[in-house]
Amino acid sequence: MSRQNPHKLTMSNNIYFQQGELYIEQLPVSKLIATYGTPLYIYSQQTILNCWQQYANALRAYPHWLCYAVKANSNIGLLDLLARQGAGFDIVSGGELARCLAAKADARKIVFSGVGKEDWEIEQALAADIGCFNVESANELTQIAAIATAQNKVAPIALRVNPDVDPNTHPYISTGLQHNKFGIPIEQAPALYQQAAKEPSLRITGIACHIGSQITTIKPFIDTLERLLILSDKLQILNIDIHHISVGGGLGIHYHEEKPPTPGALCAALIKTLGKRPVTLLLEPGRSIVGDAGLLATKVIQIKSNGQKQFAIVDAGMNDLIRPALYQAYHDIVAVKPSNIPTQNFDIVGPVCESSDVFAVDRTLSLQVHDYLAILQAGAYGFSMSSHYNSRPKPAEVLVAEDKAQLIRQRETISSLFANEYLLSSQS
Repeated sequence: MSRQNPHKLTMSNNIYFQQGELYIEQLPVSKLIATYGTPLYIYSQQTILNCWQQYANALRAYPHWLCYAVKANSNIGLLDLLARQGAGFDIVSGGELARCLAAKADARKIVFSGVGKEDWEIEQALAADIGCFNVESANELTQIAAIATAQNKVAPIALRVNPDVDPNTHPYISTGLQHNKFGIPIEQAPALYQQAAKEPSLRITGIACHIGSQITTIKPFIDTLERLLILSDKLQILNIDIHHISVGGGLGIHYHEEKPPTPGALCAALIKTLGKRPVTLLLEPGRSIVGDAGLLATKVIQIKSNGQKQFAIVDAGMNDLIRPALYQAYHDIVAVKPSNIPTQNFDIVGPVCESSDVFAVDRTLSLQVHDYLAILQAGAYGFSMSSHYNSRPKPAEVLVAEDKAQLIRQRETISSLFANEYLLSSQS
């Protein structure tokens, strides 16, 4: 099969051009659009499996715990796919826990992160016998201990420490600096571990950390791990045993000009830094598993000019994919069936009533009304961050495996938007 990419863009091996149109695995994207409509999220199963296997292969010879970060894309079809590979899961809410359990995940491989765990969420996680709570504060430690005591349970915990390491990423997705809301200042951790060791309803299992997302160099991970190892040595002196060390997730992907390391290179560097320490390495990848696997298909519904700019208005909006509006993020955009009409520079914009509803600026494309575009690298933080803003139904999601497509989320209807709302009671 000849797989051409005349646009020389950042495309997965399973998303490619053939005979003048865009394919995902062995299916033309145009056929999927004809079946399911637009806007439409489409994912390549093989890309997800390949990315997962890169981590698994790199860690095979070292004790490890590999937990997919559910927040990147929480569709239970994808969680089911990963659970079948033996994946663990990194969750940040009771809703994400429920999704994982519905996908038949092994609860013993679930770690619960997040800065604001409510009582009911902790109760739910304890009842499910999850693998570990990543504790974010002294108050949360007391909260978990009290709930575990009431349930006659012993809660496995790790303290999520803040190492004050700069991941050199967008400030909105940096989580390991001193001014961020996440984690416990690393210098306060020994005293809090000692407090935890005195609680009969708590069992210390490890140290956790997460410094940010879309990190494109190895150095911040190694700097973080070295600080965690210093903390582990201090705890050893206090007779507190650490069984696992988590450096979180955050490995980036290539959206535009980034050159991130491979999962294999990252894992090799982490293992080298750990040396012969008798600990399990815990990783929580998300974006690097699903980011390249997905695209958002959208239809050009209008073309307009204001005399200075050409706008291609599409039927997807910032409510479907908010990354460009929120982070000024770059995504490659290609025509599903490139035409031979003259190219022009277009701003690709959505129909949402906000000036920030822009997917791309000054992209050179051959476009006319009713053409279809694919916004690439949309598998992570796409649907999972979508909303109903402007009362817009959320798109359908489809998973492609070779020449088969499976609907893994039905498109919402207009009536579903207000199905849980009520008219005012009649006034007497």
